[in-house]
Amino acid sequence: MNVTKQAGVDRGLEVDQRELEQINAMSRRPLNAEEVYAFAVRLCDNEVDRDHERFPTATLEELAPLFVGKSGLFDHQWSARGQTARLYRTELVQEPGRTTRAGEGYCYLKGCAYMLRTESNRELIAEIEAGIKKEVSVGCAVERAVCSICGEPMDQCPHEKGENYGGAECWAELTGAADAYEWSFVAVPAQPMAGVIKAMDRDGRSRLEREAALGRKYLQQLRQEVVRLGGLSGLELEHGVLCRIARALEEPELDALRRSLERQADRNYPVQTQLHYDGGADRPDERDGAFRI
Repeated sequence: MNVTKQAGVDRGLEVDQRELEQINAMSRRPLNAEEVYAFAVRLCDNEVDRDHERFPTATLEELAPLFVGKSGLFDHQWSARGQTARLYRTELVQEPGRTTRAGEGYCYLKGCAYMLRTESNRELIAEIEAGIKKEVSVGCAVERAVCSICGEPMDQCPHEKGENYGGAECWAELTGAADAYEWSFVAVPAQPMAGVIKAMDRDGRSRLEREAALGRKYLQQLRQEVVRLGGLSGLELEHGVLCRIARALEEPELDALRRSLERQADRNYPVQTQLHYDGGADRPDERDGAFRI
């Protein structure tokens, strides 16, 4: 699962001996302090974003070493010509006294980046210092998107991101950091502080996610219909038991069970006509009296 997180440029850094040693670990030749410009960026955090997804703290810890050495680009355009800076250090920063909607202490992944003080970079450095270039977006991959309500994969559970279930908000926990690709300067961030957008094959991923959401909605409706028909068909099972049975089944089994329960419900409650012929109108069934015409 490929995702990007929106964040921003933090501030310029003083290039002391410690910073320079770490920068030179990235370069092919020794650089001096006068040659480089260093700055800090907020890469991503552990708050629930506008897409109702979040990186747990454990995932941020996994991402931290993966981003070291990754290049800074513009608008996620994977081109060597667009490389502008490189991360040489990352760290997880805690903000005491602040709690996320998930109940975790708020933290964010901070990266330290450097670029050469060249004529071609002069305007970019000036824009960073002036606060014009301040939004960045990171591209990475995670293994799973897990439902905050039931703990199941989001594409297999009946819950919808952003919906409320018994007072609990549903979001996706992005877990199992697999890779970090790059970070980019972007014009407009999709979310405040941090947020998830679909960067890798964005149009295709958006279409697939819409289709997946429709599939989850259909599966949820199918389970609800099975529970309803189970009550009508005389199975004599409690509502909670029917719900658990329905949640344990997938679409083919649910559809077959629905058809079977529909037939049984039709036998239990056959359709009654309101009009009677051949003398039937003179002797209507008492239970249809309210519909007598």
